[in-house]
Amino acid sequence: MSVGGMRARLVESGPEEEEEEEEVEVEVLHSEEELRLSVHPAVGVLGSGDFSRSLCTRLLASGHRALVGSRDPSRLPRGLFPEGTELGSQMEAALGAERVVFVALFPEHYPSLVGLREALAGKVLVDVSNADRLGRGAGGSNAHRLARLFPQSHVVKGFNGVSAWSLQTGAHDGSRQVLICGDGPDSKAGVVQLAHRMGFSPLDMGCLGAAGALEEAPLRAFPSWRGPVLTTLLLFLFLYGYGSMKNVLFPYLALGQNHFYQLPLETVNQTLPAVAMVTLALVYLPGLLAAGLQLSRGTKYRRFPSWLDCWLGSRKQLGLLSFLCAGLHGIYSMCLSIRRAAQYSLLNAAYRQVRAEIPNSWVEEKVWRSDLYLSSGILGFGVLCVLALTSLPSVGNTLNWREFTFVQSGLGYAALTLTVMHTLFFGWDMAFSPGSYSFYLPPMFVLALVLPCVVLVGRLLLALPCLACRLTKIRRGWETKRPRKTDQEVGITNGVVADG
Repeated sequence: MSVGGMRARLVESGPEEEEEEEEVEVEVLHSEEELRLSVHPAVGVLGSGDFSRSLCTRLLASGHRALVGSRDPSRLPRGLFPEGTELGSQMEAALGAERVVFVALFPEHYPSLVGLREALAGKVLVDVSNADRLGRGAGGSNAHRLARLFPQSHVVKGFNGVSAWSLQTGAHDGSRQVLICGDGPDSKAGVVQLAHRMGFSPLDMGCLGAAGALEEAPLRAFPSWRGPVLTTLLLFLFLYGYGSMKNVLFPYLALGQNHFYQLPLETVNQTLPAVAMVTLALVYLPGLLAAGLQLSRGTKYRRFPSWLDCWLGSRKQLGLLSFLCAGLHGIYSMCLSIRRAAQYSLLNAAYRQVRAEIPNSWVEEKVWRSDLYLSSGILGFGVLCVLALTSLPSVGNTLNWREFTFVQSGLGYAALTLTVMHTLFFGWDMAFSPGSYSFYLPPMFVLALVLPCVVLVGRLLLALPCLACRLTKIRRGWETKRPRKTDQEVGITNGVVADG
């Protein structure tokens, strides 16, 4: 074959080979696109607000495609959403989403999505809205409203308790828990899996009937702290008023002595340890009352009254408030010596000692007294620090039941005992001195000692073998022979059974 014929053949075969190569490249691109779509499932987001933008950031970071649907995509400025977000109309986002669609709209705008019913049929709608007021009832939740508008879709409540900051920064810098509820197990499983991929810890709260409680949860400000904080505040106001009248107001009215300078610091420092000690006693008093009720009833299957049930549930908060008051008392005590009034008192005492020609003012009793009450106070506060640390979920979850009981009960009573000793060493013989009962009012520490001493005596009584063995048998299911009354017969309808 001539050289010209070979060249002609090569020229003729060139375009065919190029077409085959182009077809292979197109097939490779299609396979890569299919692989990308399978590895990165598309998730729709209806809405273009702040939460939607943060949600897209987290979806893209976890390897998903984010399809944002807006009523007017042309009005969205460039750079508003993270790079990689696919912006389009609401219909495009609804059709492009593989299965899960986040409804990031306010509930009053839900009717504007009615035109997407066919596009959203069979897909999972995640309602992320919150309630605008409390007390709407289970059927009046936003999730139920969305379910009525889209009967052919599966509505799941979730991500409403996650802040936009947690979505942007990731779960390691925010709350990891995501509460989820819904009627369809398959739809909930898909949202749970998505939450895991996004780095959160989903928690199944049951059917869609729990949506109302989830929506109202962000509106409740410290529901478990209201009672303990109010109790501690009222106790502080009472004792502060008592100390102000006894040490400031009555001396001024009766004797003309001006002690009003004591109100900002000294009176507060006298009140804080009293509040801390009484509050700590309130932590362990309901357990004693519960044990007494079980002993008197002879069974553990009778429910406690609602007030006792509420009291038992607020012991953690009371303990932390006691720890707060004790810590503030320590700080206030360290500041007593640097205030101007203390400096004047020290100079006056030194002047009187020089005038009286006293070479040595050492008093052995006062030295022992100060060292003992300071040492017991420091030890008591140290034990309270351990109790406060174990109340943290990250620390308490690492303890088994016996360890947790030892810390919260055993060390708790040790802390209460040390605080009582701290007060007794401080008072020493002042409780029996007539001069301490000016205006026929006892010192504040005497009032504060009553309840802690009652609690300690009650705990010692329950430690007696005759009572301890009987209480242990009752808590293990043993009952007395006499017939026990039902809750309806005794008129108790609220509360839970607890072991005190």
